[in-house]
Amino acid sequence: MANWSSMSEADLRRMADEAMADLDRERAKLGQLGELWSAHTTVHAKDRSLSMTVDGRGELLELAFTGAKYKSMPPVQLAHVIVETLGRAKAESMAKVSEAMGGSSVPGLDIDGIASGKVDPMEMINSLLGPMLGDLEVGARAEGGKSRG
Repeated sequence: MANWSSMSEADLRRMADEAMADLDRERAKLGQLGELWSAHTTVHAKDRSLSMTVDGRGELLELAFTGAKYKSMPPVQLAHVIVETLGRAKAESMAKVSEAMGGSSVPGLDIDGIASGKVDPMEMINSLLGPMLGDLEVGARAEGGKSRG
């Protein structure tokens, strides 16, 4: 935790400006997620017996069988082809999102987790802001509750 009482107002302002700039960059990345989630990725099975289209979140939108090869496949083989192809489609879709989003410059901000739906954005925001707000409260108490204007 920073020692707020030993920092100048200029240092605090600079730190706040840097933090806001980081958050603005991350907010812009999150704004791109809607576009990325609506993008489609199509993957063909290795044997070309079927194709799958997923959205930016990796959710299956379409499954299309190509020709009649799938009709002669044993059920276990067909199931394997479907699962393997879906896995590759999801991986490609997530890779596109991860590449576009890049890493986060804000510690604790999990862009990939949000993009994949594994992280609740509100929980993450609360976990990021909670400690910061606590630090500011501690800093204000150390200053004797004086407000800066």
